[in-house]
Amino acid sequence: MKVSVGDFEINCEVEGVEGAPWITFSHALGNNLTLWDDQVALLKDRFRILRYDHRGHGGSDSPPGPYSFDDLMGDALALFDHFGIEKSHWVGLSIGGMLGYGMAQNHGDRLLSLTACDSRPDAPPEYAAYFQYRIDTAREKGMEGVVEPTVTRWFTPATVTANPPSLDRVRDMLRSTNPVGHEGCCEALKRLAFGPGLNKITVPTLIIGGDEDKGAPPAVLAEAAAAIPDCRHVVIEKAGHIANIENPAAVNAAILAFMDELTVAA
Repeated sequence: MKVSVGDFEINCEVEGVEGAPWITFSHALGNNLTLWDDQVALLKDRFRILRYDHRGHGGSDSPPGPYSFDDLMGDALALFDHFGIEKSHWVGLSIGGMLGYGMAQNHGDRLLSLTACDSRPDAPPEYAAYFQYRIDTAREKGMEGVVEPTVTRWFTPATVTANPPSLDRVRDMLRSTNPVGHEGCCEALKRLAFGPGLNKITVPTLIIGGDEDKGAPPAVLAEAAAAIPDCRHVVIEKAGHIANIENPAAVNAAILAFMDELTVAA
């Protein structure tokens, strides 16, 4: 379905049990809401689930960029208000998890918990430069030009060599991403700076990351987890940046265990 968030529309899906606690799923750069198919199937019998395409991605409109994390948070809050969501668990991967750090710091009263997958909190110069490279490549070669370099960066060498059908899913999502939306979100990522506020996060937090993630390596995520009160860190073996596709069983187990703990605590 499409929901108006001001001057444009966001594509989203709502499913699961009416009246149950909400979980919001937020996807990675160049992906769309189908990134979370396995996790939604796992949780939809216990939760009410919102997943959506970021502006400029999937079926959502592509307003002119550049975008900021404030813009992306505003989109999420507009969806919460549209669906009458007072509070939601937040599960995000890469930019989706980074957005979760921002939501937890600035709008923690709207969250029940945060699960940040493969999501570093800051963009040091070399990391910011990577997103300028993506912008330059897409301008020169179109989105097709970023497909294979991204797959190689995101997944482990073993998975790239094996080339399972799941990689074609990711390739198709990258190809279908609007260049305006891709560049707009790259600009936001260049200015990622949630690290100084991690100690302000008060909701229960789980940080998940692949043991071979180039963009958000385990040491960086461990440091982030140490800065957040009531936070745990789970390293996913045999996985790179898109851990929920590369090792879905381990990611599912970590998320489910976290949700079970929160249910018991409630």
